[in-house]
Amino acid sequence: MTRGLLIALTVAALLIAAMWALQRKLIYFPDASPVPSALQLFTRAEDVTLTTSDGLELGAWYVPPVGASREMTVLVANGNAGNRADRALLASDLADAGFATLLFDYRGYGGNPGEPSEKGLALDVRAAYRHLVEERRVPHERLLYFGESLGTGVVTELATEYPPAGMLLRSPFVDLASLGARHYPFLPVRLLLRDRFPVAESVARVDVPTTVVYGTADTIVPPDHSERVADAARGPVERVALPGVGHNDAVMFGGATIVDATVALAERALRAP
Repeated sequence: MTRGLLIALTVAALLIAAMWALQRKLIYFPDASPVPSALQLFTRAEDVTLTTSDGLELGAWYVPPVGASREMTVLVANGNAGNRADRALLASDLADAGFATLLFDYRGYGGNPGEPSEKGLALDVRAAYRHLVEERRVPHERLLYFGESLGTGVVTELATEYPPAGMLLRSPFVDLASLGARHYPFLPVRLLLRDRFPVAESVARVDVPTTVVYGTADTIVPPDHSERVADAARGPVERVALPGVGHNDAVMFGGATIVDATVALAERALRAP
């Protein structure tokens, strides 16, 4: 029994050490390959270079509205996988609906330098925010944040310092530790996790119109996580539950459902006092 216990403890220690060392490999799944120029994917768009406060240069696309403009700009924070090319349909659909959109890649994604981390992504989204408000002169009352999965942690943290006109949170989770504990119940995730992304805690501090979109068949971010984020929101919140939809289903990356939710959020934001 003593030897068996020793083996079990050794295996557990090795698992914990591996999780500590490799945990960011379990959080971030970047497609590091370079992306095409904006004009290869959009009729009208611009390639943009964002400079972070720690000196990194990040690639981005600015996609203007097609036809009549709503005079609202959407800042998109991606999820943890792929790169901005995977969100081209979303930007195109938002442009058709009259929105300007900024798509950018985090450090380590889409050919960008650096390695992703919670602190790093916070610097990256601030570079995107500065581009819009300082270079393009977008007032905060005309700016919407769109966070996708992990990106909900990125935009809600940004909103605690720079509140937008409204936020759309697609598949948000309460916080990364709670989500990790759900998926890895046999590991002391809460003790070991370095990147936290406390979404529910952040939305409780931001009094802006908020829309929470989630799929009822999501096995990556369980629906109850998104519901709890909606419950925590300080500002007026609308829930858009998509029956039978999973985390990475096509409907989550563009199309009428997401666009309609964004249009409704913009209209609520413009009516807000």
